[in-house]
Amino acid sequence: MKGIKVAGRPLYLDMQATSPVDPRVLDAMLPFYVSRYGNPHSRTHLYGWESEMAVEAARSQVAALIGASLKEIIFTSGATESNNISVKGVMHFYKEKRRHVITTQTEHKCVLDSCRHLQQEGFEVTYLPVGSDGIIDLERLRREIRPDTGLVSVMTVNNEIGVIQPMEEIGRICKEFSVPFHTDAAQALGKIPIDVEKWNVSLMSLSGHKVYGPKGVGALYMRRRPRIRVEPQMNGGGQERGIRSGTVPTPLVVGMGAACEVAMKEMEYDDKRITALQERLLNGIREKLEGVVVNGSVERRYAGNLNLSFAYVEGESLLMGLKEVAVSSGSACTSASLEPSYVLRALGVDEDMAHTSIRYGIGRFTTEEEIDRAVELTVKQVEKLREMSPLYEMVKEGIDIKQIHWAQH
Repeated sequence: MKGIKVAGRPLYLDMQATSPVDPRVLDAMLPFYVSRYGNPHSRTHLYGWESEMAVEAARSQVAALIGASLKEIIFTSGATESNNISVKGVMHFYKEKRRHVITTQTEHKCVLDSCRHLQQEGFEVTYLPVGSDGIIDLERLRREIRPDTGLVSVMTVNNEIGVIQPMEEIGRICKEFSVPFHTDAAQALGKIPIDVEKWNVSLMSLSGHKVYGPKGVGALYMRRRPRIRVEPQMNGGGQERGIRSGTVPTPLVVGMGAACEVAMKEMEYDDKRITALQERLLNGIREKLEGVVVNGSVERRYAGNLNLSFAYVEGESLLMGLKEVAVSSGSACTSASLEPSYVLRALGVDEDMAHTSIRYGIGRFTTEEEIDRAVELTVKQVEKLREMSPLYEMVKEGIDIKQIHWAQH
């Protein structure tokens, strides 16, 4: 690696960016690369039939995890594509009567960018603010719904701060006004119980590589009763009921199905384990450091995502110092820019604190030893950076930094 010397590989605590493939998932996939390589759309021979059966079995496995029917699952290349089909596809289909979308300021980039795209086409978009805990205000949502609102899109679990939105309540409001409800559940699948009926969602975006499945595959749940219609974003041979043309990649789809089945069996066990590890991480850091803030609601969050801000420390230098721990300061999609996270800004986090955030992602294969090592390295690095920080010195002397007027030379 250019300019970076690390002894061995860093320990991986970035599960919101991607997860490793579970060995059981890989076992299920391998035959479809090597011996059963038929095109699932070939109707004239055994190779096609066995692939098609495997794809349909995977469709049932995905459907079972979210409480849907297998006929409501469309395979796509990932949650980004599912989000694009949902947001743009619905609004284009109903464009004569529906010209307004409601979403939140903390959505994933692909939902926000799809909304921007619609705005350029003349649609109107309302971006709901969130409270300091990252949760939307349900009364505000109710007030913003108009007769021409065509979609409400709210993510289930936030990818940066892990907060869980009140899905059932949002679904109830959408049902009351007969507005289709879309949710990006990429970070929720296999981690918290999902029920499309209870939540009353019309569309749900899912991803394979966030649930220990392969990269490059995802799914879109599309409700059949009452039926939701979308305009396809990809034209071609009419596969996946014409919604997503292109040959369905059997090995990837089989992998996503297997990952969902494993998740279904192990969700409760994983959750207990991950919650214990998250407490170990947070308590370990808080015992040794002051000025540590958890970003987003502490009660309503998925335990595997711990987003912390460390006062008086520059975030990028902290990340650079934590070379032996693979963590990030927000989403992988926007980590190339040095802007503070737009999600944290939407929570009302001060710019200096937004710059010091680190997201720890804990998963199925994370060990206690890794957590202890991460605590040790984080504490060491934060202490080292605070020793170098004049701001920290001033605070220790009792000076209120917020009151200082910095003069320019």
